[in-house]
Amino acid sequence: MKTKIAYHLPGLFEFYDLYKVFLPMMREHPEYFYDWCEISSIYGAPADCLWGGGRVGYGDNSPEEVLSLMNEYGISSRLTFSNSLLKEEHLSDRRCNSLCEMFSKGKVRNGIIVHSDLLLEYLSKKYPDFYYVSSTTKVQTRFEDFHNELRRSEFKYVVPDFRLNKELDKLNELPSELKDKVEFLCNECCWIGCQERAKCYENVSRKNLGEDCPDHICHAPNGNSGYKFSKAMSNPSFIGVDDINNIYLPNGFTNFKIEGRSLGSAIILEFLLYYMTKPEYQLVVREEIYLDSMLDLF
Repeated sequence: MKTKIAYHLPGLFEFYDLYKVFLPMMREHPEYFYDWCEISSIYGAPADCLWGGGRVGYGDNSPEEVLSLMNEYGISSRLTFSNSLLKEEHLSDRRCNSLCEMFSKGKVRNGIIVHSDLLLEYLSKKYPDFYYVSSTTKVQTRFEDFHNELRRSEFKYVVPDFRLNKELDKLNELPSELKDKVEFLCNECCWIGCQERAKCYENVSRKNLGEDCPDHICHAPNGNSGYKFSKAMSNPSFIGVDDINNIYLPNGFTNFKIEGRSLGSAIILEFLLYYMTKPEYQLVVREEIYLDSMLDLF
């Protein structure tokens, strides 16, 4: 039985400053952190990225700095290129192609999260060194559709819609080679009964394409309250530390994604504390991060 799980964390560009402090702490003080987990990848996209999707990216650190940090710690970088509305004319975008050119040459194998099959076909031919992740922005709520996505050889990982997280009877029946491709979204705060998730993601895609469109208005109960980790923990789809160790890992699932690219560094730190840090050291890590004068956590 596998004994270690891989986390895929948010904010490759967005939270570079936080990771620049957190990653050295992990290296210098491994006793602070659980030994049954590791950071496998960090995902994100810089500001004004045409191919971006899921969330509007931000962060002004240079790609060179970001790639250098990930190379130093042997962590896979994932470019979040999950725009669902791309057309042929968008494929020649200089900025996105430049990012692909740079990150295709990392010391570890880097990945790209995609929604559009048009983009996937283009990237696979032009940048064969990447691995590809099927984005949860596809909102595949039927298990049959998700199962079919897992069988696609183009993808190394597939992130299911969060509402499939607890379909354990069906999930546990998957063969081991497909279980290895499942990457659960752990901490979604969205209402589990939401019928507008695809429209919300489409709105982000339009904004990344530069379209002048109004914000998507969430009609979910308490949808205007913003993200709260406590709210996510009460979501029926939530996957916590105990669930990972007692349910998912024993059944052969090892990949877990933490969302949060659009949130602040302070809440990302809370995710890192909860999912990776031993309880007796959480205050120590929190204080070290908060006392770093280079960080703006709010």
